[in-house]
Amino acid sequence: MLPPELPPLPALTRAEAELIDRYLDVVDLLGRVNPALGGDTYRGLRAAQALVGKAVALRDALTLMHRRGESELHSATLARALRVLDGERRTARLTLPPDTGS
Repeated sequence: MLPPELPPLPALTRAEAELIDRYLDVVDLLGRVNPALGGDTYRGLRAAQALVGKAVALRDALTLMHRRGESELHSATLARALRVLDGERRTARLTLPPDTGS
């Protein structure tokens, strides 16, 4: 049995697609660094080292959009793209886990 088919990505400019990809790269790395989720320091260190380059790529994607005259982020469209690309699960790793009362 095949898994359910994902909804199609909304129409994005190349620059918007690059922005989404680079944003999710940064989110994934920040999730690996999140001290509230545990793990080992080496894993966090490696993610933090990689984060520098990914942040530069994110900045470059936004710079390109600005230079091309794409001065507005179409949040509804970009949010749909993030949802299709599992952005809700990926960004959930950036928050604190629920307080267990201990």
